[in-house]
Amino acid sequence: MSSYRIWLLMGVGASVGLLAGHGPGSALPELTAVSPPLPPPPGSYAATSHSGPAPDAAAALSERFQQVVRLVSPAVVAVDAVKPPPADTGTPSKPVEESGSGVLLRWPNQAGTLVVTNYHVIGTAPLQRIYITLADGRIFQPRRLWTDPESDLAFLLLDATDLPTAELADSDKVQRGQWVLAIGSPFGLNQTVTHGIISATNRGQIHLGSTIRIKEFLQTDAAINPGSSGGPLLDLDGKVIGINTAIASKSGDSSGVSFSIPANLVKRIARQLFEHGKVTRGYLGVQLAATIEPAHALRLGLQRVNGALVEIVHPNTPAAQAGLRPGDVILKLEDVTLRDQNHLINLISELPPGQRVRLTYWRERRLSTTEVTIGEYRSPHR
Repeated sequence: MSSYRIWLLMGVGASVGLLAGHGPGSALPELTAVSPPLPPPPGSYAATSHSGPAPDAAAALSERFQQVVRLVSPAVVAVDAVKPPPADTGTPSKPVEESGSGVLLRWPNQAGTLVVTNYHVIGTAPLQRIYITLADGRIFQPRRLWTDPESDLAFLLLDATDLPTAELADSDKVQRGQWVLAIGSPFGLNQTVTHGIISATNRGQIHLGSTIRIKEFLQTDAAINPGSSGGPLLDLDGKVIGINTAIASKSGDSSGVSFSIPANLVKRIARQLFEHGKVTRGYLGVQLAATIEPAHALRLGLQRVNGALVEIVHPNTPAAQAGLRPGDVILKLEDVTLRDQNHLINLISELPPGQRVRLTYWRERRLSTTEVTIGEYRSPHR
């Protein structure tokens, strides 16, 4: 992916990019849709009746897509925000107008209706400069706002209680190859629907060059473009499996490599924000290499390219106290084999400060273990 960039879709001209448009631990609560549920999806498009001809597979799939769109599109919104001018440009500048998408949700014990979108869509815009446009043209402004820049999520509270809402799925059940639909406002074209499949899960090895630190994306080839940020990625039950966030592209437009925040991460972040007003994350105190090259892995005596390579151990941190050193490759957290550095970051972030865990690491061609007491991550964005 060296010739591509990652774009957070904040306007034409970005690469892996955030997709905003530029214009003038415990059991989690289940979210339920206001709209009636869809009928069960067809398990097979082959004929099961002997009384007539077999249904056409393409027609059956097309009808399923249409059912999902009818169910969910009323809950998909356009989000416009006017952000304060950048403070570090050194020259006078104007406020920044951004546009993106969002989806309406209900949350237990939370009065009103929530809009979930990307943090990069609204940024530091004041409430009075954020505008939510529904599918039927009604315009609302949020009464309250919760944000988490590290996961690029924002939740806006609307006072209205009679709005159509969508339902968050269990994104851990998402499989590569399954059909998905995306709905959003690319280039300001509200209620645009595209389709594709899940290309990969747990995709973390992308570099967004922003505040985003927690990366465990679903990858899809559904067409997503600037203005799609914050819109839902849907399964064929009409449930939200992800929030569309970024693309990999040479031009800043869709190239079939798009990334969505999984619904289960949305649930975890929302639960902490609503219950505690902030997200508490675990902290280890190391700087990790972005990748482990195959040649480097072989030089270290490893037979697989996995794990997290330690580049720097910060002093007076849990990692330093546990005896970790630069050059160590952390291979396991407890009994979980680590895919890469983002896998370790995500797992550590989910742990409560003060918990003691076992790390297995590779040093000087030998496996070693150590125990570490998790610290608390201090976000620079609080």
